[in-house]
Amino acid sequence: MHSQNPVFIPGPTNIPEALRRAVDMPTLDHRSGAFADILRPVLEGVKQVLKSDTAEVFIFPSTGSGGWETALTNTLSAGDKVLACRNGMFSQKWIDMCERHGLVVEVVEVEWGGGIPAARFEEILTADRAHEIKAVLATHNETATGVVSDIAAVRGAMDAASHPALLLVDGVSSIGSMDFQMDEWGVDVAVTGSQKGFMLPAGLAIVGFSPKAAAMVETASLPRWFFDIRDMRSGYAINGYPYTPPVGLLNGLKLSTEMLLDEGLDNVFKRHARIATGVRKAIAAWDMPLYAQSPELYSNSVSAIKTPEGFDANTIVALASEKYDTAFGAGLGAVAGKLFRIGHLGSLTDMMALSGIAVAEMCMKDLGLPVILGSGVAAAQEHYRTTA
Repeated sequence: MHSQNPVFIPGPTNIPEALRRAVDMPTLDHRSGAFADILRPVLEGVKQVLKSDTAEVFIFPSTGSGGWETALTNTLSAGDKVLACRNGMFSQKWIDMCERHGLVVEVVEVEWGGGIPAARFEEILTADRAHEIKAVLATHNETATGVVSDIAAVRGAMDAASHPALLLVDGVSSIGSMDFQMDEWGVDVAVTGSQKGFMLPAGLAIVGFSPKAAAMVETASLPRWFFDIRDMRSGYAINGYPYTPPVGLLNGLKLSTEMLLDEGLDNVFKRHARIATGVRKAIAAWDMPLYAQSPELYSNSVSAIKTPEGFDANTIVALASEKYDTAFGAGLGAVAGKLFRIGHLGSLTDMMALSGIAVAEMCMKDLGLPVILGSGVAAAQEHYRTTA
């Protein structure tokens, strides 16, 4: 029996029934004119979600990790130097990918729970007078710790240093859920995936290239074939793909972008902020801290809740699954067992969030933590009933 309970992991997220039906479609000849009726609106819709007038959008059959590889291999060459901050599991994975591709990574170490230190980036970029650093990597929303970083501040640091490096941004768990301004922030490559803010199954790497970044493909020499944007661009020119496209997922993405734009991006972001605030008020009522170090770092797509010293947070996740048929996110990497995560992004409502808060309370009570049943639910209810 398949559970009808919503999931509270930070991706894949809940899939609205309309999107599930859009993905579940009869076979379509992807070399026919009918495919163009899917492809063209998808590319334009993604541009609007990225808030870009100039981005060139590429959509690969992959995940956000494939989007990372697309960003690197189409803009850089072996031996190039990049600047990155390691402040969580996913920034760490992107750094590892760089190193495996033969890139030289200058890593700024930040305690997990902290954000990208724009001032430190400015110091490093100012000192790089020879402009050896070719790209700055930034994880907008570090899903492992529930930390959102200020991408506008990172761009400000680059501009203050008068540095020509590209700005490559992982927006996998932010784009479509939190405000992301590709043009305004001067982002050169924006990376996301289908399974989070776009509310679809995993399977699409969604990447936006600025004109500056797209021009780098002619000189970048890192190996690529499947992720070569030149081949994808040639496919788009004849309303096709250089290989077989995932037509059903693209049809779902067409409807997903329409849904987001119909709701209005500002309304989408406001909804996520309201739901996230309710979850955070519940966490405060439990007298438990967030892993994010300060309020300006709190993510509106996922909250990472620190459990008491010596308590294995994985037991909450396991019990929720086994007893209550509900999914929460476990701690990853360096924070495994130290926290559990409540994802609150994508297709989610106040009422759905309340159910997740209630289950978390029951699990913690079952496991002996000093949580008063109903305390978090009541705090979130008070917030939801008094905010629009």
